[in-house]
Amino acid sequence: VSEILGTSIFSSFDSQTLISYLTQTDLGKSMFIQIVLIAIVLTALPFIKRALPLLLFTLLAIVGLTSPVFQSHAAAGGSHSLAIGALVVHVVAISLWVGSLFGILIIPRELRITALYRFSALALWAAIAVSMSGVATAFTRLQDRSTWNSQYSYIVIAKIILTIALLAMGNANRKALQSRDEMKLKELLRLISVEAMVMSGVALLGSWLSRIQPPIGDISQLTIAEIKVGMATPPPPSLRNLLFEYNPDALMIAILIVITALYIKGVIVLKKRGDSWPVGRTVAFAIGIALIDFATSGGLGVYALFSFEYHMIAHMLLGMIAPIGLVLGAPITLALRTLPQSRDGQERGVRTMALSVLHSRYSKVLTNPITALALFDGSLFVLYFTDLFGTLMQNHAGHILMNIHFILVGFLFFNVIIGIDPNPKRYPHILRIVILFGAISLHAFFSIALMSQISLIDGGYYQSLRTPWITSALDDQNAGGSVGWAMGEIPMLLALISTFILWMREDKRETVRIDRNEARLAAMGEPDELAQYNSYLNKLQVRDAKDK
Repeated sequence: VSEILGTSIFSSFDSQTLISYLTQTDLGKSMFIQIVLIAIVLTALPFIKRALPLLLFTLLAIVGLTSPVFQSHAAAGGSHSLAIGALVVHVVAISLWVGSLFGILIIPRELRITALYRFSALALWAAIAVSMSGVATAFTRLQDRSTWNSQYSYIVIAKIILTIALLAMGNANRKALQSRDEMKLKELLRLISVEAMVMSGVALLGSWLSRIQPPIGDISQLTIAEIKVGMATPPPPSLRNLLFEYNPDALMIAILIVITALYIKGVIVLKKRGDSWPVGRTVAFAIGIALIDFATSGGLGVYALFSFEYHMIAHMLLGMIAPIGLVLGAPITLALRTLPQSRDGQERGVRTMALSVLHSRYSKVLTNPITALALFDGSLFVLYFTDLFGTLMQNHAGHILMNIHFILVGFLFFNVIIGIDPNPKRYPHILRIVILFGAISLHAFFSIALMSQISLIDGGYYQSLRTPWITSALDDQNAGGSVGWAMGEIPMLLALISTFILWMREDKRETVRIDRNEARLAAMGEPDELAQYNSYLNKLQVRDAKDK
């Protein structure tokens, strides 16, 4: 605080100074969020007795942990999407790695070997993530050969050396666990303490790096676009530029890699087990993942940072078209068929927890068509017709939150309407069609309202970039509204057609079931359902006649 505000250490403890720092500076605001979330997690932790709430609070802790990262030195060097995203992945991965390892050291000795077997898979993924994100982070800050002759680069080199040592120890740990040799396992427990000390050194070097300004050159020569977005203004949009421009968003890429790897692993598990999995589902899922990458890191994602029109195209792709591919890929069905069961009586198992979430009351509320529609279309009005959109556009964290929101609400909506994954309740097709017509109407109303705006809704973000190939920010905004209307109707109509097809298929299956049941009853010499019903009506008629 004293360094940032330019005051003495003693004066930084003044309450007014601390309040000013936490409420008036970007870094202070992010640290305030971190403090609040940490306080919530620490307060709730002693009362958590179940795995699922623990997972939710772990996610909350990760949000708090990464909050200041978006205001770190990474935001000032190179591509914001690559630098900040890579640092977020780096911090999360090394925190899970270090935290889990220290957790093993403090649990009773008789539980450590069991915990190590379970920690091994997490450590492997964390090591890969730490290595790849570390390379990406160093690349964005040390792009020129001259920058390697600096204090910052020397610390980076030291951190690389310690990380390589950690990877070697991790490899030795995996071999010892695989051997199941008693002596090697005892040596492994001693090696864990050494590994923890090396990890502490890596964490200290990382903390030191966060205090040093990286050698990023003279920022006075940067353009407005390079300062705000982290990249130069791209050339005027064309088909070629849209297809070949690329600005990697490290965080989104990491998420997509993990999701894709888990999906592929699930398919492989099924194949090894001798079970089939439709190729069409895998292709649909792959198309959905590719479209998300195109709309966040590809050419469309690049131009969405500079033009509201392309932002709306990316929005439609993320919220309406890509989710259809993901839904048709049936990832929940695949997960339930391949997730491991509990390994002992003390463990619930990932599959059991997934089923608990799927059939929870929260899931029942979320998968209600009315709720899905409210989140899908209602959030458009909240986002674009309040100050929220302008606020989120001012930083990279806001872009990521919007993209993730579009994907999640789109997946939820189309999973309820045309999904083949299991849901807590299957609603009638006629209700789904009514909801679809409601969504089409609301989306059309939103687009017309957007095109009718006579002022900018982005807080001046796009205008401040001074993009040379945009002559009028308001015209660009109106074009975004019209494109959003046109693009939004296509997936809705496809979903409507799909719902009709699913309805007809279900009716056909029901007809086949009834015919099969009638044939079975006829073969047994028993009356079918229709004959039983007619007999029942005849009995009622006879009884009424007797009463008269």
